[in-house]
Amino acid sequence: MDARILLASGFVALAAIAGVLVVAASPDKPEPASLAEAKLAAPTPVADARPAPVRKKDEPFVIKRILPISGAIKYGEWHWDDKNVPAGPIVVTVDLDARVLSVFRSGYEIGATAVLLGTEDKPTPLGVFPITQKDKDHVSNIYTGAPMPYMQRLTNDGITLHGSDVALGYASHGCVGMPNDFAAKLFSTTKVGDKVYITRGKQVGMGDSLVGG
Repeated sequence: MDARILLASGFVALAAIAGVLVVAASPDKPEPASLAEAKLAAPTPVADARPAPVRKKDEPFVIKRILPISGAIKYGEWHWDDKNVPAGPIVVTVDLDARVLSVFRSGYEIGATAVLLGTEDKPTPLGVFPITQKDKDHVSNIYTGAPMPYMQRLTNDGITLHGSDVALGYASHGCVGMPNDFAAKLFSTTKVGDKVYITRGKQVGMGDSLVGG
């Protein structure tokens, strides 16, 4: 089912990871941006079951806005609108089924983009990951010489968020790759310690109050 229909109906997606409740709201062939990207058969087209955030244990989280995006988010496409959104905590979510990353501030979705993910051999892991390092001009020390602009580290074994050429038919070695312009905005919005929730989702009603564990 086209998850954009779910969005139009005011639905978002829900996933449980290690006892943590995560909400997810209902996304030619250039060369890869770096050696860190592997060429492979075209992945499943981007669905639009876009993720949403989790709050601390016993602290309810209410989804206050989902960006009004028409149709599925295509590879290379991104959206950003933080006008009049109040200051507050940032939560980043990545839905592996949807292949979409969303950014929430104070319960408002302010950004969404289609992303590159890992392969079966080198998958993008599920879980909750704090950002532990940020480097605007990072060059991979695993894939020698591979630029990873606006890098935000999630794991010690090389899983990061970073800028990339995002095109149908390419994937990462487990990282979450996003268009460079979007990566720059995300980089300037987050801080070390902010959480990134990498999930798969189920449906839940828009506007629900949820409690994370």
